[in-house]
Amino acid sequence: MKIGLYFGTFNPIHIGHLVIANHMAEFSDLDQVWFVITPHSPFKKKSSLLDDHHRYEMVYRATEAYDKLKPSNIEFKLPQPNYTVNTLAHLYEKYPKHTFSLIMGEDNLKGFHKWKNYQAILEHHDIYVYPRISKGTIETHFDGHEKINRVEAPIMELSSTFIRDSIKAGKNIKPMLPENVWEYLDEMNFYK
Repeated sequence: MKIGLYFGTFNPIHIGHLVIANHMAEFSDLDQVWFVITPHSPFKKKSSLLDDHHRYEMVYRATEAYDKLKPSNIEFKLPQPNYTVNTLAHLYEKYPKHTFSLIMGEDNLKGFHKWKNYQAILEHHDIYVYPRISKGTIETHFDGHEKINRVEAPIMELSSTFIRDSIKAGKNIKPMLPENVWEYLDEMNFYK
């Protein structure tokens, strides 16, 4: 099975994340997309970042109606700080029959050359890139790279930061979240 890994804090997961993940699962050669929830780093103080289990619960709720989309807490069990190359090695050991690819926005590809062991990642994994409106340029050695696949996905200009700030300001952002994620946020009184 070919799995696309969509990394993020998902603080909270929103419809933009779902649209991109579902588009990758339906309109590329990926069989499934796993939302890999990045754990709260013990080395960083970030009060707006919800605990790992709350963010996992939201991703679980958001994806439960989609057969090809799955939540993953794989990084919660790995030593911190963690690097993508380590997560990929761990996944390969745990699921040797699967092939893992990365899903990233065009903005992340611009800084990919700064990632730990990025050459090893590129050597062993495909990367699926969705368009983002952002500043900066992509390293020329990534142009036309055989492992980098550009997917014409919808451009989603929606961010978790915007959603958190809007909730704090008392705005109604219910249409921007899956219904059961909105209910969880509202019930738990998050970001207010």
